[in-house]
Amino acid sequence: MPVTVLLVDDEPLVRAGLRAVLEAQPDIEVVGEAADGAAVIPLVRRLRPDVVAMDVRMPLLDGIEATRALLRTVDDPPRILVVTTFENDEYVYEALRAGADGFLLKRARPAEIVHAVRLIAEGDSLLFPASVRQLAAEYGDEGGNRAARAAMERAQLTEREAEVLRLMARGLSNAEIAGRLVVGTETVKSHVSAVLAKLGARDRTQAVIAAYESGFVAPG
Repeated sequence: MPVTVLLVDDEPLVRAGLRAVLEAQPDIEVVGEAADGAAVIPLVRRLRPDVVAMDVRMPLLDGIEATRALLRTVDDPPRILVVTTFENDEYVYEALRAGADGFLLKRARPAEIVHAVRLIAEGDSLLFPASVRQLAAEYGDEGGNRAARAAMERAQLTEREAEVLRLMARGLSNAEIAGRLVVGTETVKSHVSAVLAKLGARDRTQAVIAAYESGFVAPG
């Protein structure tokens, strides 16, 4: 089955460019488009895409609020890929904190766009880990840090789960973590699932954001 994608951007040329790149791939299908975040929820409910590629800045409802609304109101929500002009942008970090799974630069090359959609759909590793570290270092706030520290303490990760989380924060995939720890991939998947459950994180990105904001992993 192909990965299905909903495109949400107020610029028609951006949507057309993304559609052309993605639909050239046999394993990706663009199932719909929207010009504003306000249209996301009804389209997601009707089309059930695997991934929403969503502009972070839109005139009526931006990508941050659209992400929050989508995750709050839709059962089994799709993966959310924020599309942005600038990678070191507070809006991007707020979108990740709101629950987005990763981000994509509008100037990205076609191969990078395709890779980002596939990676987000699979959820196996962190997209642009160095940029996420930089965003966490620059825009993480003290209030969020206190809450994240408390959540990390409550999680009571085992030593191996903590090790897996640190490697996740570096952007390693399950296979790469397995190689580093000399264990099977299925064992790593079990550890990752346990980390997500204990932290109450929707996915790897949210777990890594929590790790940075709690001080468990230094973002610098």
